[in-house]
Amino acid sequence: GPHPLPMPLMRGRTKGHASTDRWARHDWWGPTIDTPDPLALARFYGALLDWEVTGADGDGTSAGINPGEGVAYIGFEQVDDYEPPVWPGQPGKQRMMMHLSFEVTDLEAAVRHAVDLGARLAEYQPLHSTRTLFDPHGHPFCLYSAE
Repeated sequence: GPHPLPMPLMRGRTKGHASTDRWARHDWWGPTIDTPDPLALARFYGALLDWEVTGADGDGTSAGINPGEGVAYIGFEQVDDYEPPVWPGQPGKQRMMMHLSFEVTDLEAAVRHAVDLGARLAEYQPLHSTRTLFDPHGHPFCLYSAE
């Protein structure tokens, strides 16, 4: 039969191997979130997820978090005129462009922890096993449990 073609790598990017020290790799990836205070928001999500916070030694314009394994991260970048999104969306208002979702095993305990750290539960909750919250800078995020 026909041989499948090998998947080409992204040009200009070298795929690392799991056996390589993560800090020696150059194939990190992740979303970057706009915020007026990157380090504060990195510390919120770092505490929520028990992830390492990076960038505290920088100039305050960017920070990040990572789970301590692999090469995925969430970045935070300073935007002075940041407008928090309205959720659920409304015509003519700033809408969210994306949101973070995290699977948990105890939804109510996870929600309480997030609120204790400064999150706010959204009034509109359309899904039974998902809770939408707003982080301290107004970004919606979801905690969900598999049923």
